[in-house]
Amino acid sequence: MPTDKTYLNYIAEQLSALPDVSIRPMMGEYILYFGGKIVGGLYDDRFLVKPTPAALRMMPDAPREIPYPGAKEMLLVEETDDRAFFCALLCAMDADLPAPKKRK
Repeated sequence: MPTDKTYLNYIAEQLSALPDVSIRPMMGEYILYFGGKIVGGLYDDRFLVKPTPAALRMMPDAPREIPYPGAKEMLLVEETDDRAFFCALLCAMDADLPAPKKRK
């Protein structure tokens, strides 16, 4: 079941305080970028993030879920109502992720 537009809009609103956040459609779901870096995505009405060291520190008990068959495990963000936590999570993850590759 693809992610519902209502859930997409809700997550986008929760992250609206952060600069440089974008959500792009990809293969029927949505990929979340922060500062040009992929931090996670929306899959079947679930907000999943990469299991970076910062994400694991901030959500040590987060369930690990697979976004789609054949993909690596990601962390389920259950605190979707806590806007401050959302923003802090993405900011903390930023240092753990590689810089985006430049397009040729």
